[in-house]
Amino acid sequence: MEKKSYPLSKVYQLIETGPVVLVTTSSKGQANVMALAWHTMMDFEPPVIGMVLGEQSLSFQTLKATGECVINIPTVELARKVVGCGNCSGRTIDKFRKFGLTPVKAAKVKPPLVAECYASLECKVIDARLAAKYNFFILQVLKAWVDPSVKEARTIHHRGKADFMVAGRTITVPSKMK
Repeated sequence: MEKKSYPLSKVYQLIETGPVVLVTTSSKGQANVMALAWHTMMDFEPPVIGMVLGEQSLSFQTLKATGECVINIPTVELARKVVGCGNCSGRTIDKFRKFGLTPVKAAKVKPPLVAECYASLECKVIDARLAAKYNFFILQVLKAWVDPSVKEARTIHHRGKADFMVAGRTITVPSKMK
């Protein structure tokens, strides 16, 4: 197979990081929610996640100040609301109200879970040294929640601009070759 050059500006489309999530933060009793696609698992037990937030966002400022958030994982049914949360600022509107999302009290952190998401991960920042240069926070998951009625979550994955891919069927690949 012969390969051809590919634009560096489109590399993101080749190596997207995982499902788009809704990150909730809270400061002075005011919760905010933002859409985020730049995250990665870094360790298994305890679960550690790396996450990049734009420094101009209210969520960046709040996470930096409070050191805690909730990563909520939506399914395809919430795609329009997720995109809506990603296209406006919590500085000027209440996104929970605008997009009909339900905040639910978390067990270990102040930011709320999003009831409509099939999974939620309560997190604390354990390392913010890369936030000043790369907007990169390292989080430890303190508590995880999942909706047991969702058997196979059809998550959405950002492919650039307005394009998303929906997670498909699960396959099992044997780890040992014959």
